[in-house]
Amino acid sequence: MKKIISFIVAGVFGGLVVLGGLYFLETENIKTYRFNPAYATQVNTNLNMKPGSGKIPFDFTEAAEISMPVVVHIKASESKALAKQRHQKNRSQDPFKDLFGDDLFFGNPFSSPNQIKQGTGSGVIISEDGYIVTNNHVVEFADEVEVTLFDNRQFQATVVGTDPKTDLAVLKIEADALPTLKYADSNKAKVGQWVLAVGNPLELTSTVTAGIISAKGRNINIISGQDAIEAFIQTDAAVNPGNSGGALVDAQGKLLGINTAIATRTGYFSGYSFAIPVSIMRKVVNDIIEFGSYQRGYLGITIMDLDGDLSEELNLDITQGVVIKNVLDGSAAQYAGLLPNDVIVSIDDREVKTSPQLQEIVGSAKVGDILILTVNRNGKSKDFPVRLKKGNY
Repeated sequence: MKKIISFIVAGVFGGLVVLGGLYFLETENIKTYRFNPAYATQVNTNLNMKPGSGKIPFDFTEAAEISMPVVVHIKASESKALAKQRHQKNRSQDPFKDLFGDDLFFGNPFSSPNQIKQGTGSGVIISEDGYIVTNNHVVEFADEVEVTLFDNRQFQATVVGTDPKTDLAVLKIEADALPTLKYADSNKAKVGQWVLAVGNPLELTSTVTAGIISAKGRNINIISGQDAIEAFIQTDAAVNPGNSGGALVDAQGKLLGINTAIATRTGYFSGYSFAIPVSIMRKVVNDIIEFGSYQRGYLGITIMDLDGDLSEELNLDITQGVVIKNVLDGSAAQYAGLLPNDVIVSIDDREVKTSPQLQEIVGSAKVGDILILTVNRNGKSKDFPVRLKKGNY
């Protein structure tokens, strides 16, 4: 009897050891997969295959061949002098940083005073003579920017200008006869449409991933500031650190947006990525090149999305649109006759259901442009021509 009990105990113990070992191995594999960029998983391209046809519905090779030479690798860094200035400025603002590092509780107290910030990202060539668009957050800290082209040529780039409110920046290199992309119409892009993300994630240069547009006009509150413009194209194409500033292209290889952000709990791709629509990018970039900064037009209103509860409160028969909360004194909206509680339902015959949609349309227009706003006022539809003005209300 004692032998039987001992065998049972030994068996249970052995089983626990095996289970514990499997758990340990599984945990280590997860950690390795998350942090080792050498690991990859196969992308399924066998969607909607017709039985017996041997063909797939889309072939992305042409779009990839068109777009890859246009996407560049960007290495941004501080000079030693700039790093020293930053450290001295931080020290003057917080004397405890010398003792406890940049973060009182989590910083490294032994970090070098002249530790240099560095980062890498992607960019898209937008002119044959060397203008390149990227994200502001890729280069905002740097005074030394190096660009590597698809053919491995390297150039020192000049930062022409930046716009933090849209997270865009324009660089310039001294080169000519560079490849460029045709622009897609991001206003006509549809949910479910195939797209490719092209960039340099995790130091893996010239990487192409595929997915679909999963939403439009997304606001994820990643850009700071009340007047930030967020009307992202959301996709499920895999995007990781290093993709920032790279191209989002359609199945024909036309530029649809600039990859900017990912939704993640780990710092790596978790299923959704976000791109600035080319409609906004073109306006911001053209202004930076021509004027040195984004010449933004404002309606001069504060807004909120209409929902069921607010619709009932305002006694409306619609549940989608953008409600005007306040009209600022001296604004374009005030001169046009718009009032609080007016609900904007379209602009220039383009349907407006959410605040990001409104921001995208207005952000793509010029100062002085006249937009026709259709509003629901007390249940009745009315049109208002509004001439956009500069800010500073």
